[in-house]
Amino acid sequence: MTAQNTGLAGRYAVALFDLANADNALDAVAEDLATLGAMIFESEDLRRLVKSPVVSRADQEKALLAIAEKAGMNALTQNFLGVIAQNRRISALSGIIRAYQAILADHRGETTAEVVSAKELTKTQMTALKDALKQAVGTDVAVDAKVDTGLLGGLIVKIGSQMVDSSLRTKLQQLRLAMKGIG
Repeated sequence: MTAQNTGLAGRYAVALFDLANADNALDAVAEDLATLGAMIFESEDLRRLVKSPVVSRADQEKALLAIAEKAGMNALTQNFLGVIAQNRRISALSGIIRAYQAILADHRGETTAEVVSAKELTKTQMTALKDALKQAVGTDVAVDAKVDTGLLGGLIVKIGSQMVDSSLRTKLQQLRLAMKGIG
């Protein structure tokens, strides 16, 4: 077991991975989790539901299962969400998603890159990004793409502990600091 699999989120991710592998549903579960992760990232209300200890276990479960059903998620994913809601582990969901993606990437011999862009990347842009990252890293790269309109433009790419921030927001912030004489 690697370090990423030893915490609470890692243990749940390993269990989900094992179940998905047994059901030949690794890709379906990965897509479901990526969709759910994007929903959490984009929705303040969903983040509040996931993080709030005030919301009852039953209400969290009901809300998550309704979202999963509406999104057409795999039965295994829906059952898993029910289990973590019943066990009061919804607050670990973002960590579980990241750990599952890392385990799946490791299983496939890939590296995972978290990419945040100002707008959704087209298929052509995604392919070019994957090719560039593969060339830079030397292995296949699974891209976990998110959108943050606050970036204005550019990308933030994180692979492991390395991060490249070429976002317009950061460049403007650096320019602002330089003009003040702080940078």
